[in-house]
Amino acid sequence: MEHLTKETFLNKVFNFEQSKEWKFQGELPCLIDFYADWCQPCKMVAPILEELAEEYKGKINIYKIDTEDQQELSAAFGIKSIPSLLFCPMGEQPQMAQGALPKESMKQAIEDVLLKIKKEEVVTN
Repeated sequence: MEHLTKETFLNKVFNFEQSKEWKFQGELPCLIDFYADWCQPCKMVAPILEELAEEYKGKINIYKIDTEDQQELSAAFGIKSIPSLLFCPMGEQPQMAQGALPKESMKQAIEDVLLKIKKEEVVTN
């Protein structure tokens, strides 16, 4: 999992210095974890994100942004509480989720928001 700085964020996610309109720069949809080292819920989320990075390898990218180190990025997204998870699909507006989500909720969001996997409704007679 890659830790983003402002410089890598501008290249891989969104260049907010050049554009006010959201324009995702990535080649794969991504999930960005805004965290801090002192944050206990962030520490609970970290191993889940490691697992998801493996499970969805080649389908999505998972990035981490240290809100203490990268305050300008945190401010650009109005991060008030951590962990905050930013889901960036291809060609659509990003969606923010706050708090330590359980793994199943994260998987659901990855599939619904990032990968657009619609579960077929099972019709029983």
